[in-house]
Amino acid sequence: MPKEYINIRKSLLQFVFSGSFMKRWNDKLRPMELVEVEKQAHKMMIAFILLVLNTKNSSFTEQTAISEEVILGGIFDYFYRLIITDIKPPIFYKIKSNPAHFEELTSWVLEQIHPKVEGLGKTFWQQLEDYFAHPKDSLSHQILTAAHLLASRWEFHLIKGLNHFDPEMQEIEDSFSTRLKQCYHLKGVQELTENSKSNLSLFMNLCGQLRFQKRWSQTPRIPETSVLGHLFIVASYAYFFSLAIGACPKRRQNNFFAGLFHDIPELLTRDIISPVKQSVDKIGSLIREYEENELEKKIFSLLKDSQYAPLLSKLKYFLGIEVGSEFTCTIINNDEVKEVTLNQLQTKYNHDQYEPKDGELLKVCDSLAAFIEAYTATRNGIMNEQLQLAQFRIKNKYQNYILADLVHIGAILSDFD
Repeated sequence: MPKEYINIRKSLLQFVFSGSFMKRWNDKLRPMELVEVEKQAHKMMIAFILLVLNTKNSSFTEQTAISEEVILGGIFDYFYRLIITDIKPPIFYKIKSNPAHFEELTSWVLEQIHPKVEGLGKTFWQQLEDYFAHPKDSLSHQILTAAHLLASRWEFHLIKGLNHFDPEMQEIEDSFSTRLKQCYHLKGVQELTENSKSNLSLFMNLCGQLRFQKRWSQTPRIPETSVLGHLFIVASYAYFFSLAIGACPKRRQNNFFAGLFHDIPELLTRDIISPVKQSVDKIGSLIREYEENELEKKIFSLLKDSQYAPLLSKLKYFLGIEVGSEFTCTIINNDEVKEVTLNQLQTKYNHDQYEPKDGELLKVCDSLAAFIEAYTATRNGIMNEQLQLAQFRIKNKYQNYILADLVHIGAILSDFD
């Protein structure tokens, strides 16, 4: 049971999704729209890479604590960014350099955030307030800073060639270079910055490419959402629902990162919609077999070096390779991955030492994210059969579903009318 009552509300789900509207590099010529939620997903994927590499020799307890700080810091930064919207980075950094001005801005930002997240409880809110009121130069903060710079620089390189006439571009590039060099003490940062041909950089690039892949590709929507943005939304929902059911720290961390990477196979297969997977007997298992073969060949092979062994092991665990599905509840016991039920996770295995992961919860969050996408498109005037049918099916599926006997998913969906 959670230590305090957590109430997941419609407003919170929509707030997280609102980063799908927030355009980045809005004053530059762009080959495509770049939006905030995609950048945040890429940032947190890079943060995960750096987290694993830089805590490899830390104790299990230290790893768990730093992982929690990285996830919370990433979510808090995202919330902050959603409120300040279009303030250009140079202006924001000038405000941040003046403590009085930054405190004033932050106070206003937190006022805007509070109504949207108060359902997550007092502990979450106190952590959020403390994060901005008492910033620390901790390892987690350094990881998030480096990940932010690497993800933003990756986007910058997409638009750099198109904006050769813009005198600001050289200044921006120099700023990235200077600030990233200050992060070179972190394992992996120099490699990801300077060696674009390294396996680690290639993996980072593959993750970033998921922003090019649009979901619901045959269905007009406003906003269009990419696979990359969808991953961050699912990850955030997974963390919040983990809080609501009283998941232990390692369980909610695994749920977040599993949500963040669960669609990585779509780099290789594209977004095959559920009706296609279910249309022919055994086609789902055929697709899964193909995905696993391609994952091994094109992604896992990049991380085969011994120095990346912990990274590869965790990625395979999040993707459910050992049990056949990312939507299966699992634990690790005596170095062996085992399939369990959600009830067993709640009762017997809700302890950090078992590395619990909620496949069932992840599926709920994946469905909720799809519902929000369809619902938002129809609210924005896009009316078609596919979007309406998707909303109906998801509502019908979960109308009587109570996650871990604690969170009524049908009741949450009933607010979307």
